[in-house]
Amino acid sequence: MKNAVLDSFAVLAFLFKDDGHQIILDLFEKAIEADQPLLIAAPNWAEVRYIVERKVGGEKWKEARSKLLGLPIEIVAADRELSESAGEIKVQHKMSLADCFAAALAKQTKSELYTGDPEFRSIESEVKVIWL
Repeated sequence: MKNAVLDSFAVLAFLFKDDGHQIILDLFEKAIEADQPLLIAAPNWAEVRYIVERKVGGEKWKEARSKLLGLPIEIVAADRELSESAGEIKVQHKMSLADCFAAALAKQTKSELYTGDPEFRSIESEVKVIWL
């Protein structure tokens, strides 16, 4: 299995069973079989939290958090190297800062990036994007 980075869009699609949720479910199953976690940058994890909590409330966030932490997912801290890479991407592309962290993590780990967010179209020449 290739390394995979999840953007918040992908995690939210999985949680809310939006378009592409089956792709992420299948990816989680492959990650379990390969004993290889899927990666998410800490700023993207923060996005998942605030979007879930705003949309369905704090109790539902606690349930979603518990569900996600039971899956093969690794939250990657935004250290200096990752942050500088995200900043460089932000200078060059019209993307949200959180999206820049997802792209930077994918570049750093040579991973495929799973998303449905059209902002990532501008970086497809630098990162392998798997569209939901």
